Amino acid sequence: MEPESIYYRRRLPRYQPANATYFITFRLAGSLPRHIIAELKAERDSEERLFLKQPVLPDKPVKRYEMQKRYFGKFDALLDSGKTGPLWLGNSSVADLVAEAIRYRDGKMYDLIAYCIMPNHVHLVFSLLPSVVRPGWSHYVVTNILENLKWYTALKSNQILNRSGAFWQHESYDHVVRDGKELLRIIS
Repeated sequence: MEPESIYYRRRLPRYQPANATYFITFRLAGSLPRHIIAELKAERDSEERLFLKQPVLPDKPVKRYEMQKRYFGKFDALLDSGKTGPLWLGNSSVADLVAEAIRYRDGKMYDLIAYCIMPNHVHLVFSLLPSVVRPGWSHYVVTNILENLKWYTALKSNQILNRSGAFWQHESYDHVVRDGKELLRIIS
C-alpha cells in the first residue's frame, strides 16, 4: 500500500502522509446526540450532491475544502457549547491525565505543537517524527498513535471516574495542515 494513499476507517477518509502536521479532534463517547449527527450528515450529503453537479471549475477543490470546513465547524460548535453528553474531561484529574498522556508522547511519537482539552473533546496539533514506526503498526501511524493514546486514557480515566464502558468516540477527525497560514489559524 502506498504511504500517500487514502483509506477509510469507519466512515471518514484517512490521508496520512509521513512528513505532515496534523490537526486532530477526538471526543467523548456520546458527546453528540445521534439525531444531531444524522441531521448534519444529511445536510452535508445534500450540499455535496449539489456541489458534485456543478461543472468542473479551477477553484472546485478550494470550494470543496471550504464546504468540509463548514461541516466540521458545525460539529465543533456543538462540542464547544458543552451542552450535550458527558463532560468527563471537565474533571481536573481526568483532564490532567489526558494532558500528561499527550505530553508523554511528545518527542517520542510526534513533535507536539499545541493541544486544548475541552470538557467533552480534545484538539491536538502535532508533526510526526520521521522514526515513529512501531512493530505491527500500519503505514497509518496517526491512527495508531490515537488508538494507543485513547486506549490508555480511557482505561485510566474510567478508573478515576469509577466507571466502565466506552470513554472515547471510536472515530477521530484528523486533518493534514496545508501550510503555515492554516496552522496559525488552527492554533490561534
